[in-house]
Formats: sequence, C-alpha cells, structure tokens
Amino acid sequence: MPRVDGVIEAVRYKSGRIELVRAYERRGATFSDHVLLDRTTLVERLQQGKHFFVGSRREFQASTFELGDAVSLVGPDGHQYIMTGTGADHDRLDGSPIF
Repeated sequence: MPRVDGVIEAVRYKSGRIELVRAYERRGATFSDHVLLDRTTLVERLQQGKHFFVGSRREFQASTFELGDAVSLVGPDGHQYIMTGTGADHDRLDGSPIF
C-alpha cells in the first residue's frame, strides 16, 4: 500500500481552479475527522512532499479508505495545477465528487 498522508473526499471548483477540498489528514497512526483545505494549503502540503489521494472513507471502519488516483502538483511555480492523471491545463481531480 502506498504512503497516504491525506485522502480527498470532495472538491469545490471556481473558474477551473480548486477553491476548497474536504479531506482527511494522517495524524500519526490514524486520520483526522474531515477538514477543509483551501487551494493554497493543499499546494503547500503537496510541495512538502505529502501524498494525497482521491478516495472515500469506508463506513464504520474508522481509518480505512477506498483509494482512487494519486493527486499531483504539475507545472512551474506560480502556474501549477493540482490533478490526478496527466495532460490537463487546469485543476482536475477525477473521481472526486463536487460539493
């Protein structure tokens, strides 16, 4: 299993850019309750080398998740995109519902 520092459960876009994500973050051996991260905070976490995935928490199983694709930060500083997969020219988290 890959190292998981955070799981993004849902995303909110504005004009093709991520505005906010609802995620769970690793807290030692377990995960937090859901937290809201704005785009700037998510970019900082990814730049720090944290590994985020799109996914969802399994009902009644605490820190157990169904993981989807890995989230990556691509592009030059100041013009970066947050995405799963490759080849987009805007933020895109495939498989993550919009809230």
